[in-house]
Amino acid sequence: MSNPLALYIHWPFCVSKCPYCDFNSHVRESVDQDAWCAALLADMAYEAALTPGRKLSSIFFGGGTPSLMPPSTVAVLIEAAAQHWGFADNIEITLEANPSSVEASRFADLAKAGVNRVSLGLQSLDDAALAFLGRAHSVAESLDALTVAQQHFDRVNIDLIYARPEQTAKQWEAELRRALSFGTDHMSLYQLTIEAGTRFETLVRTGHFTPADDDDAATLYEMTQDMTRAAGMAAYEISNHARVGHESRHNLSYWRYDDYIGIGPGAHGRRLKCATQRHKKPENFLSSVGRNAHGISSEDHLDPASRATESLLMGLRLSEGISLERLSSRTGIAPDKMLDFKAVDKIARLGLITRDGDRVTVTPQGMPLLDAILPQIVAVEADAAA
Repeated sequence: MSNPLALYIHWPFCVSKCPYCDFNSHVRESVDQDAWCAALLADMAYEAALTPGRKLSSIFFGGGTPSLMPPSTVAVLIEAAAQHWGFADNIEITLEANPSSVEASRFADLAKAGVNRVSLGLQSLDDAALAFLGRAHSVAESLDALTVAQQHFDRVNIDLIYARPEQTAKQWEAELRRALSFGTDHMSLYQLTIEAGTRFETLVRTGHFTPADDDDAATLYEMTQDMTRAAGMAAYEISNHARVGHESRHNLSYWRYDDYIGIGPGAHGRRLKCATQRHKKPENFLSSVGRNAHGISSEDHLDPASRATESLLMGLRLSEGISLERLSSRTGIAPDKMLDFKAVDKIARLGLITRDGDRVTVTPQGMPLLDAILPQIVAVEADAAA
């Protein structure tokens, strides 16, 4: 049987644009729900026709703010996906949600529609920090939403942003300890990064605030690893922590470089050795679907070297590391053409990476330095295919 697929569905609309966000999100006064449902169904059908005989292992509704979608639209899309591909056993169906009372009121209907995992963007447990981050909800409102989510969904993830300006280690320790007490099975803990094109980038450039110092951020990162590990929620990826067996199956598909379909504005996909991207602007996406019955803006064949490089960059983010044998069998590139083993061994002597048989893993000590490690060890060249 063919390997299963993951399906990503992008809902691009938000009530407001957060100042740190560089995702493909848009604010519109009104959204034609019927037109958007029809467009996403058409985009999905196009991809399904290219990937017959595959079952879905996961569906992920991302955004934007997909909890603003009518539950009826979510239900229709899930049912269409089931008809097109069929579902693998224990399929994971995740929806990202803002923890507002309006969206929490939809959780029961979203669960009935088939969503079995929700990812709540709490972002902070401090009201002043939420205001700084441009979030519309309060801590009290978000905790109410979390309670409702835990009543309706088997699995709940919470997002938090740390290493905020002037945030102390003591403050983050208290905030994280409180978050760990909520009993969720998964936590995504992100350091605040200043992304190009965001309002925060403009504010930093004009001197309105100074980002956290790198050394201070590193201290908070180490504290995060220690506290989550002690609570039985060790990191399985740089920013993602879970109890054993509760890792995000959908995101693991990305990091393990399995095939995934991406539909909706700006969505990326990797399938049939091709990289796909949809039109980003919602109106352009709708026009493309109307003309072509899909929203694709680019579709590029990935040669073995490109696939090997992407596999390494994604897989080394995971605590499980990568199997060079698996990558070699999938790309036709010999292990010694993928990695510079002299560089790997040198970095291993520093305790930042391990090499055990065909498996290469970045250690917890090496993870904060991953961006510096990867250029030193990845050795794939365009003519590396055997």
